[in-house]
Amino acid sequence: MGDSSNSKSKRRVGVAVDFSPCSRKALRWALENLIRSDDELILITVLPQAYYETGEMQLWETTGSPLIPWSEVLDPHVMKKYEANPDPETLEIVSNASKQNGMSVFMRIFWGDPREMLCESVGKTSLDCLVLGNRGLGTLQRAIMGSVSNYVVNNGTCPVTVVKS
Repeated sequence: MGDSSNSKSKRRVGVAVDFSPCSRKALRWALENLIRSDDELILITVLPQAYYETGEMQLWETTGSPLIPWSEVLDPHVMKKYEANPDPETLEIVSNASKQNGMSVFMRIFWGDPREMLCESVGKTSLDCLVLGNRGLGTLQRAIMGSVSNYVVNNGTCPVTVVKS
């Protein structure tokens, strides 16, 4: 039995972040209730589809970015290259948590429809589970836009936790 517990110890926990208050709430929940020091925290962010002239961005648009180490996420020049704009509060929450428990942290960026890309991120990033916030859209907005969290819960290929705002 000794070896089987070892193989399960390191998990890849994904947290969907769009740098909004509800995604910060989901992030805090994951850090307080789910993530252990031997886990990898993968922040998944989905940016709007765009058409890039540069070859690098064209490559990433279909596959998602490579795993970006936390030290590079903290570098505004690197984030500008990906056209991502993490808010200071999210950066601080994750930096403090990673200092306290020593977990590995990465970010992965996808482009396109958040519902589809969050589901795709599970397989492309080998996530063991995914945590996301629920914006609490009103009935009309949800009917028009569709709920991202509903879609991911119904179509994701790993356990999905929705943290209500």
